Amino acid sequence: MSHISGIVEHFPYIGLFLLLVLGGVGLPFPEDTTLILCGFLISTEVVNPSYALFVVYLGILITDFALYSVGKKYGRKIVTHKRFHKIISTKRLSMLEDKFERKGILFIMVGRHLVGLRAQIFLTAGVMRMPAVKFLMADAVSSLFTIAIMVGAGYAGGNSLQIIKRDMTRIKHIGIFLAVVVLAGYLIFSYVRSRRDETGRT
Repeated sequence: MSHISGIVEHFPYIGLFLLLVLGGVGLPFPEDTTLILCGFLISTEVVNPSYALFVVYLGILITDFALYSVGKKYGRKIVTHKRFHKIISTKRLSMLEDKFERKGILFIMVGRHLVGLRAQIFLTAGVMRMPAVKFLMADAVSSLFTIAIMVGAGYAGGNSLQIIKRDMTRIKHIGIFLAVVVLAGYLIFSYVRSRRDETGRT
């Protein structure tokens, strides 16, 4: 985990791509979190927006197509695969196959936004032998919405943090200024009071 964070810090484009790919094969790097991170990095000017968006878009398409290809290769045996049987069960596969029969390409476009079902749906698309071009077209279009929403959220959050940071700095400066004014006022008041006391005694 620390190695990945180091890569993201020093090589952000490679890091974002790796997070998407590793998350796609079941490691604890959620796609949405990576996209939000991308938006944050854009807002803080760590990465170039055009390059970053291209990298995450490519990473999403490659990862999704890889899952589709695994499903297509193993078919219904995917539920017994040593790595992927944890992602999809026999009961869930049957349920998703039924939905594919009724909704087809629409199920891909809507399903990619369902975090818990995303990988299962892509595997099932392969099991169902959906044409590769059809799958890629549906995934390419729906991915744009995912990127827009999640990267936008990260960008907005990053901007909010920047605004808060600027406001805190401004408040700090105002506080210091007021403290100086109060201290100066207190010293002037003390001086005038002491002069009056001396005048009164004389």
